[in-house]
Amino acid sequence: MDRLSGKTALVTGSSRGIGRATAVKLGREGAVVAVHYAENQGPAEETVTLIERDGGRAFAVQARLGVPGDVQELFRGVERGLRERTGSTTLDILINNAAASSPSGVAPEEVTPELFDRFFAVNAKAPFFLVQRALSLLPDGGRIVNISSGLTRVANPTQLVYAMTKGAIEQLTLHFARHLGPRGITVNTVAPGNTDNGNPVFQIPEVAEHLARMSAFNRVARPEDVADVVAFLATDEARWITGTLIDASGGSLLG
Repeated sequence: MDRLSGKTALVTGSSRGIGRATAVKLGREGAVVAVHYAENQGPAEETVTLIERDGGRAFAVQARLGVPGDVQELFRGVERGLRERTGSTTLDILINNAAASSPSGVAPEEVTPELFDRFFAVNAKAPFFLVQRALSLLPDGGRIVNISSGLTRVANPTQLVYAMTKGAIEQLTLHFARHLGPRGITVNTVAPGNTDNGNPVFQIPEVAEHLARMSAFNRVARPEDVADVVAFLATDEARWITGTLIDASGGSLLG
């Protein structure tokens, strides 16, 4: 452990699910973690408590993404929290995890311009400008990990717009990886499959069984399964990996 001792990290959308598991893992590895949440402070503070219980350091920071001034608001809180805990505003690791989604999906005929714009504002526009804003804080050798989805590689019409936004995330990774390579900053994508993020749908036996069958391991992923992959990409051990998409779907796309 302690592979990230002396490092700092921001994990967006880390009050639950993959984001929480990632924040906890980074904290266990020694990073000071900024735990971002949109509106519900309670679960974010629970994430902070989990990190501190393991001997780590973390703080919660609030900002609603996809609205004017979102990036500025988020980084005001991040910089303040980092300065208080480390004496500087250096940010070594950025994990773009937060996303707007519709678990039950929306038929293409029912997609409204408002929903379309919201998904792209949160899932594609915000991550782009978060990376842009972080560049002045990221040192050479920094790490950026973007969370995509296996839905960019299989057809599910009810998740069309969500999948489109995740396709944009993958392009963000590709082009920033080339742009930031000279600074030794790696940029990668992790694409999870069906992951139990606490949604009640995973408690319905027949649904859980159906989703489990999609994986080569015949089970639904736990958030920690994906978080371990994300955390690896944040370490020095992953220094020679950039511009890459790592499938963390448990073999769900093998056919």
